[in-house]
Amino acid sequence: MDKNSKIYIAGHRGMVGSAVERAFRRKGYGHLLCRTHTELDLCDPLQVKAFFDSETPEYVVLAAAKVGGIMANNTYPAEFLIQNLQIQNNVITEAWKHGVKKLCFLGSSCIYPAQAPQPIKEEYLLTGTLEPTNEAYALAKITGYKLCCYLTREYGFNTISLMPCNLYGTNDNYHPLHSHVFPAMIRRFTEAVRDGVREITLWGTGVPLREFLHVDDVADAVVYFMENHNDPRVINIGYGSDITIRELAEKIAAAAGYTGKISWDPSKPDGMYRKLMDSSRANELGWYPKITLDAGIERTVREFSASTDFREK
Repeated sequence: MDKNSKIYIAGHRGMVGSAVERAFRRKGYGHLLCRTHTELDLCDPLQVKAFFDSETPEYVVLAAAKVGGIMANNTYPAEFLIQNLQIQNNVITEAWKHGVKKLCFLGSSCIYPAQAPQPIKEEYLLTGTLEPTNEAYALAKITGYKLCCYLTREYGFNTISLMPCNLYGTNDNYHPLHSHVFPAMIRRFTEAVRDGVREITLWGTGVPLREFLHVDDVADAVVYFMENHNDPRVINIGYGSDITIRELAEKIAAAAGYTGKISWDPSKPDGMYRKLMDSSRANELGWYPKITLDAGIERTVREFSASTDFREK
């Protein structure tokens, strides 16, 4: 890659895609191709083909996806499977057909079996059943990864696939019903301080362990591996350690200045008990995260507190 390469970032308005755009710009890449959903519907194969015909990108980062938390995944599994398969198939196949030099496919740690040994190694993929609450999304991401592998094996299409752990940070989705656990807590505790709420009830038991990575770190990984790596085999991108949901809640509450009571509703699902990635392959290839969890939490609380979502309440 050189600084004038035409790089298409699919999903540049989302949390991951916007972080990838910022990371490339920080590194001096000036020819980034970005389209909003209104300008380019990635579920429409004719629109995607027309885009590749006219813009002829040299590199592609596929960060576009339909995403959501446990409730959204459980409630709309068909939509999660259909839309993600459409997006992936359209972008990956057109990139291959148009001679793109390299494509980066971004997935999720949910592709691994629910009962996978911890920490989760890349070779555990497809060795067991998936977590039911996000099975549809996981199936889509597994299919996208395998499509990349098959195109590399059969046609020599240069692809890399990165599987991040749970992400948080700038431009996250803070929707009250459809957000992931991290942004949901950021919103709940920050608004509780503003509104004088003295007790918050959170889903589940708080016992499960999760690994969280700031989105700017995964964006840094995208640029690093696009510049330095050519191998279709999946690479885990993680923080390196995990934390209980209860401990996370306490950290976010402290950062937000919340001093009230935190209660738990065990009738609501916990999801997988633990999901820690083994990122030793990424580390051996020269990539490491830079943003600590405490620093990331403080930064994210500040960003949400300054956001329109918070101030317009």
